[in-house]
Amino acid sequence: MTLRPFHLAFPVRDLAEARAFWGGVMGCPEGRSSDQWIDFDFYGHQIVAHCTGRSAGDAGNNPVDGHGVPVPHFGIVLAMDDWQSLADRLTAAGTRFEIEPYVRFKGQPGEQATMFFRDPSGNAIEMKAFADLGQLFAR
Repeated sequence: MTLRPFHLAFPVRDLAEARAFWGGVMGCPEGRSSDQWIDFDFYGHQIVAHCTGRSAGDAGNNPVDGHGVPVPHFGIVLAMDDWQSLADRLTAAGTRFEIEPYVRFKGQPGEQATMFFRDPSGNAIEMKAFADLGQLFAR
């Protein structure tokens, strides 16, 4: 099976703020845009920041490995080196982490590096990596 790119549209309060974060801090190349939305290339996937003038909200959180995981959230599974480079870049940019970069489920099925943070509009993002990608759906 060939993995197809996903498309995700999400709310942002300000397009200039979104452009600075998603294009600058996250390093996502910009695609098409208008005065109401911006397409970004999110590691080969299409995400679209739609300006609503309001911050995103949470439905709540769920406990996972001793941390409160914000719901909803989105992200991508990176190679471990790319994950570490992004964690370093976010730290250098002064990003406030909801959950600091760490390895969860250590020694268990599904062991993974993860971090949670928010964009300037409050959208929760989880970036993760596996030393063994075969553990992605491990039970």
